[in-house]
Amino acid sequence: MNTKELKGNWDVQKGKLKQKFAVLTDNDLMFKEGKKDEMLGRIQAKIGKSKEELEKIIESL
Repeated sequence: MNTKELKGNWDVQKGKLKQKFAVLTDNDLMFKEGKKDEMLGRIQAKIGKSKEELEKIIESL
């Protein structure tokens, strides 16, 4: 999952992640240029998944 793919559909993916994982907030899912890893780390900490598991979840949305 590269940054361009993530950024392009992020609004849709963000909504689906919030539906699937109610513990996630808008702040957790805020995408900032150059901060992709930081954002993914916040999401990982909240949902208790590894980076690989999280990437698979996002790609499947």
